[in-house]
Amino acid sequence: MNQWLEYLNDVTRNLTDHIIVTLVNARGSAPQEIGAKMLVTSSKLVYGTVGGGKIEAHCLKVAAEMLENKANPQIHTYNLQKDIGMTCGGEVTLFFDTQFFSRWSVAIFGGGHVSQELCRVMQTWSCQIRVFETRKEWLDKLPASPNIHPTLTENMAQHVESLPQGTYLMSLTQGHSADVPVLEAALKQHERFVFLGVIGSAMKGEKIKSELRQRGVSEQAIERLHCPIGLEIGDNTPPEIAISIAAQLLTYKSKRTGK
Repeated sequence: MNQWLEYLNDVTRNLTDHIIVTLVNARGSAPQEIGAKMLVTSSKLVYGTVGGGKIEAHCLKVAAEMLENKANPQIHTYNLQKDIGMTCGGEVTLFFDTQFFSRWSVAIFGGGHVSQELCRVMQTWSCQIRVFETRKEWLDKLPASPNIHPTLTENMAQHVESLPQGTYLMSLTQGHSADVPVLEAALKQHERFVFLGVIGSAMKGEKIKSELRQRGVSEQAIERLHCPIGLEIGDNTPPEIAISIAAQLLTYKSKRTGK
């Protein structure tokens, strides 16, 4: 059991889509005991067995198709002789329990007070959060969560190019001199991002926009920039600013997915 949990924790920690196949019922001759399990990803059998041989090969094929199609959990009953081609005359019922991990991407530039609170809010969400910071001591304070990926860097702007298509990008750095290079890199390819925001006052926003225009950023791109970031709720403390930002991200996500 300890080994089973280790393998299950491993695929969960790495956010790998997987299926747990469990033998839940058997009649007549069966190749395994009720309760037997196997853990399957799209590429391989990770651990366990529900009987080996033809029944296992069949289950691996079904699991691969379910993972590819993002299928809901399913229960299948097979006559081992007629359906699987085994010499056993029994019948088995198997539960294919799917687990899919969301791929929506969030990038936070800056790891200060608001970023810390925002990560605490979002650490249980089904998103991947990349946090870029020049100060190691702030990255060390981030919650230890499988969906939070800190990066220590001397040049935050250089990481914009590598972000996945459809990322929700926020610049929450120490100040506008650090924000502008990140925003310039992002806004010059703004079509790649679902959301673009920067922390600060309306006055700071106008100053940033003016500087971005001087750097050759188009007006169309600048119009997409949210500053101040966050909905108009709460007070001016980091925890409540973080809630307002999280709510704004969910609003955009809902519009995008139609939910």
